[in-house]
Amino acid sequence: MKTLCRTNGTHTSFILADLDPAYHQTALDLVYEQVEEGFARIYPADTPHLDIIYDNFARFAEEMMLQTARDHPVPWEHALLSLLQRIDGQGIHWFLGGSAALAARGLDIQPRDFDMIVAEADAQRLGDVLLDELIEPVLPVEKILPAEEWFCNWWGRAFLGARVEWVGGVDERADTPDISDFGPTAADRLETITWRGYSLHVPPLDLQLAVSERRGLTERAAKIRRVLDGRL
Repeated sequence: MKTLCRTNGTHTSFILADLDPAYHQTALDLVYEQVEEGFARIYPADTPHLDIIYDNFARFAEEMMLQTARDHPVPWEHALLSLLQRIDGQGIHWFLGGSAALAARGLDIQPRDFDMIVAEADAQRLGDVLLDELIEPVLPVEKILPAEEWFCNWWGRAFLGARVEWVGGVDERADTPDISDFGPTAADRLETITWRGYSLHVPPLDLQLAVSERRGLTERAAKIRRVLDGRL
């Protein structure tokens, strides 16, 4: 595998080239689109700091792919600690979602990445703080995907030993047609846990259980249910 950076008119592409066919679906899962030279993410060519971000992408792309494919273990505890150290005291309003929120609670779950739900006003600020780890620029979603396909206004992706993704400006679309564990309902019901001395905001377990069951994640749902039953 190799990485390429190509600018064509008003757009710049970060490309995964010479990718083993075994990882094609992984690239698609990461929302790369198939192009002539491989699999690409495409950004406005005038996006600030694309040179820095591409250098990061070139350094981290292979490990990102291997972790996403579960061919390399994800050092999630080290990565989460690194993330928290970087953003501590920056005044960024966010909460941790997905499997990482469950792992941080102590459930026996190995996350592949970190899902951060960030206040709209802080989405770009987080990108500034993590500039040296950005592998994609922080952009309004309409610049990278049709806005009607999304439930938020901003998107960013970094790599701190593990993949870190965030959405900013999540709105009521996230809770339609079903209540999610990352939308306004979850944001209104956040719980606070302590992990390695840091306070983390996470969604309530009942919402994460409902989402896991809808997604057919039976093993994860069973682990959540055991924790909930233990509270009774």
